[in-house]
Amino acid sequence: MSVSVAFPSLSCSPLDSMLGSPCLLWLLAVTFSLVLRAQPLDPEYSEEEKEDETPWSPLPAVFCDYDRCRHLQVPCKELQEASPRACLCPGLSSPGQPPAPPRLGEVHVVAEVGSAVVHWCAPSSPVHQYWLLLWEGSGAPQKGPPLNSTVRRAELKGLKPGSAYVVCVVAANAAGESNVTAVGGARGEGPEGAGGPAFGPCGRLAMPPRPLSLVHAAVGVSTALALLSCGALVWHFCLRQRCGCPRRARPTAGL
Repeated sequence: MSVSVAFPSLSCSPLDSMLGSPCLLWLLAVTFSLVLRAQPLDPEYSEEEKEDETPWSPLPAVFCDYDRCRHLQVPCKELQEASPRACLCPGLSSPGQPPAPPRLGEVHVVAEVGSAVVHWCAPSSPVHQYWLLLWEGSGAPQKGPPLNSTVRRAELKGLKPGSAYVVCVVAANAAGESNVTAVGGARGEGPEGAGGPAFGPCGRLAMPPRPLSLVHAAVGVSTALALLSCGALVWHFCLRQRCGCPRRARPTAGL
């Protein structure tokens, strides 16, 4: 329904407008009413409109608290869902491709118990599980148990003192497993084939002799030296008794 506002018609002659007749007053009243309708009367309302019209600037993007080398690291997608603020994850390769090789990190050797703790960093690829390969000499590698995608550390047990090994970390997903041959040494070649580039998936592992064996060796050497010394003394006294030892003549006292 349309509502029309009718203003009373008023005929004004040019002579009346010049003389200040009511026609001029009527024109001023109509103009003033139109201005009031066009502008809001509340100044606070106009200020709020101006504030709403200011452009909105988005918050700067931040990276999620994700570390490829952290042990038991939660996947980055889960961090994005749980974070109250939007964060970015590092880029990954296609899930339809085998993962890139992991990067082998620090290897801590415990010679007393014949074990070693191996650390590694995840590749820039989707990974479902890891496992370790261990070579001793030129024989076939020993494959460790599968580890889930959050693991970045594993322990090798039963290592022989004084032996040399090659350890490699393998990553796998639905498309396949990471390559070890072209990066860290040919499979089955043992320590001789593990001279790949730095920061690869493989590395050499040399087990030192146990400290107890060194103590035993030192005790054995000391015992042998003591026996040799005793034997030399016995042989010397026996030889002296058989051959005899000339006695020195006592000088005669002068008169």
